[in-house]
Amino acid sequence: MKKFFTASLAIAALVVATSAFTPSKNLDAAKDEFFVSLPGEAGKWVIDKSHSNVKFSVTHLVVSEVEGNFKMFDGNMENAKNDFSDAKINFTVDVNSINTENEMRDKHLKSDDFFNAEKFPAMKFQSTSFTPAGGNKYKLAGNLTIRDVTKPVVFDVTFGGTALNMGKTKAGFKAKTTINRFDYNLKWDKATEAGGLVVSKDVELVVNVEMNKA
Repeated sequence: MKKFFTASLAIAALVVATSAFTPSKNLDAAKDEFFVSLPGEAGKWVIDKSHSNVKFSVTHLVVSEVEGNFKMFDGNMENAKNDFSDAKINFTVDVNSINTENEMRDKHLKSDDFFNAEKFPAMKFQSTSFTPAGGNKYKLAGNLTIRDVTKPVVFDVTFGGTALNMGKTKAGFKAKTTINRFDYNLKWDKATEAGGLVVSKDVELVVNVEMNKA
């Protein structure tokens, strides 16, 4: 009797252990409700700020890079074609939200040596074209305004795809470009002993956005 009871427990344990590693249709259905990969689609889109970021990096003393980000930003997109080739994009950044993890440096960046955030509190981007460049790549052209200067700029964009999450359709994009800060009157200029700039004129911008279909 004792042997039979022990054997029964062993079989029961084996069944439980096996079922724990067997895919469940109900679990799969629940998973699909959270994430389903989808093709592109037309619509109006707004940024999911909690899953997006705006970053920049600049060479310091010729030998290293300093990185920073903007904590506050907003944007939207509208497209009638599923491949986003006719997308119209608007994006704004709150300059006062700049963050480089150094309070003195952030204060300097907000001053008239750079952004003059008091007088020009927002950077703005308005697209002029969103051109497919093969695969999931695009060229995003538009006008970038920093301080009181507006100049054309082109971003290299990678489209991450669209997904269904908790009943909402989402789309992901990563956009990169490099600008010359002197073009936008971010004019602070100091040379190193070797003759190079303390802060490079070239600034790399990287924008990662997750967008919700409105």
